[in-house]
Amino acid sequence: MSTTESIFSVLFPFLQGFEAAVAAGAKEVAIFAAASESFSMSNINCSIEDSLARYRDVALAAKKLSIPVRGNISCVVGCPVEGAIAPSKVAYVAKELFDMGCFEISLGDTIGVGTPGTAIPMLEAVIDVVPLEKLAVHFHDTYGQAISIILVSLQMGISIVDSSVSGLGGCPYAKGASGNVASEDLVYILNGLRVETNVDLRKVMLAGDFICKHLGQSSGSKTAIALS
Repeated sequence: MSTTESIFSVLFPFLQGFEAAVAAGAKEVAIFAAASESFSMSNINCSIEDSLARYRDVALAAKKLSIPVRGNISCVVGCPVEGAIAPSKVAYVAKELFDMGCFEISLGDTIGVGTPGTAIPMLEAVIDVVPLEKLAVHFHDTYGQAISIILVSLQMGISIVDSSVSGLGGCPYAKGASGNVASEDLVYILNGLRVETNVDLRKVMLAGDFICKHLGQSSGSKTAIALS
C-alpha cells in the first residue's frame, strides 16, 4: 500500500510573508499574480509589474534556501472590473513566473466566468510559452462550467487540477462568485474517465459533510448531493 505525504503550501504577497513562512517551517510556498491590472490593485494593492518585481525577490530568496515556489495567476479568463482578459496577458504573466523559477503555475478563473470556448484560447497561449507539464488549472464553478473546462484541459494534456472539498471558497472582490470546483465532482468525472487518482470518493464526501456541517452551509458538490 502506497502512502502520500501531505504538503502544506503557504500563500503570501510579499518578501516579508516569505520570511515569516520560512520562520514558521514552511517547506513549500506560493505566490499569486493577476492577469488583470484592476484585480492586482484590489487584491494586493500594486500593479502587475510591481508584483512581479517583488516575486522575483521572493524566488531568489527561496532558491537560496531550496524552497519550491508555486505560481498562481488570477483572472485568467475574466475580471470583475475589466471583464474579459486577453489570453496574451495571461501568457505574459505565466512566462514571467516560469522564468523566475516557479516549479508549477496554476491558472485560475477566479470569478468562474469561463467556458470551454473562452478557456481554450487562454490555455493555448500559455502552452506556447510555458511547458505543459508545469501547468495546473484552477477553475471556480460560479456558472457550473468548471468540470467542462477541466475536461478540455485534460484533453489538451494538463494533468494537475486544483479543487476544494464541497466547492468551498470564493472571491471577496466578486459578488456572487462561488468556490473552486468541488473535489467530489472532480474525482467523480476522473473515475468515469478511468483516470487513476488514488483518491477515495467516499472519504472526500465524508470530509465535505463534516466541514459543511461545521460551517453551517450546504455542499456545493452535485456529486455529494446526489450520492447522499
